[in-house]
Amino acid sequence: MSATFDFSSKRVFVFGGTSGINLGIASCFASCGANVAVASRSQEKVDAAVETLASLGDTATGYALDVRDFDAVQAALETHAAESGELDVLVSGAAGNFPALANDMSPNGFKSVVDIDLLGSFHVLRSAFPYLVKPGASVINISAPQAFVPMPMQSHVCAAKAGVDMLTRTLALEWGAYGIRVNSISPGPIADTEGMRRLAPNEAIAKQYRKSVPLQRFGTAEEIGQAAMFLSSAAAQYVSGVVLPVDGGWSVAGASAAALAMAQQHN
Repeated sequence: MSATFDFSSKRVFVFGGTSGINLGIASCFASCGANVAVASRSQEKVDAAVETLASLGDTATGYALDVRDFDAVQAALETHAAESGELDVLVSGAAGNFPALANDMSPNGFKSVVDIDLLGSFHVLRSAFPYLVKPGASVINISAPQAFVPMPMQSHVCAAKAGVDMLTRTLALEWGAYGIRVNSISPGPIADTEGMRRLAPNEAIAKQYRKSVPLQRFGTAEEIGQAAMFLSSAAAQYVSGVVLPVDGGWSVAGASAAALAMAQQHN
């Protein structure tokens, strides 16, 4: 990957950054010189991600934790700040998903996704605030088209991600005076991710997704990483409170059709 941006000596923390889109984001920052920290529930995934990120750029550290545990999130950020200093970029990307109709979903299943996506985002942002208070700090929440496009079998994710987007906008209002910019990225269908494997478990559904994207292809994790670096760079220093779709036009042209096709295939 060509280093379009320079994040030398910048400190970046990516929650959920050990796989999929979030690892792609962390890798982009590492390749552009950043000191990157990642966190997720699996120690094995944390160790593998740290090894990968350290081979790409400056230094990398990792923490095994569950974003639903506020104390664990807070402790990890305190430790990281003591060892590495304040944050320049925070990415909150931990997420959960599974396809299920609302009338078939258990209350615990609905709660689990809301707790990971929405409550987890609050835990991350609230805990990180003391280490972000400086001009130029950037917060990026990873949202999803489900935040604004109703999709069958996704009521839990639609509710959780809509909350994440409103949290983004509200904190952009509250934290702007501290110099902190808060934005969301809404990725479209991204290849080689667990999310797409769950939403499109066979080629027939995957084909419907690709056809519904105006650019006629899945995106890549690197393309989401490039968007995250733009939003965290000086080129976007007057951008805050934005929910940025990075989806090949999917959210304006075909998301509902793809979701309906998915539901038909699962029935």
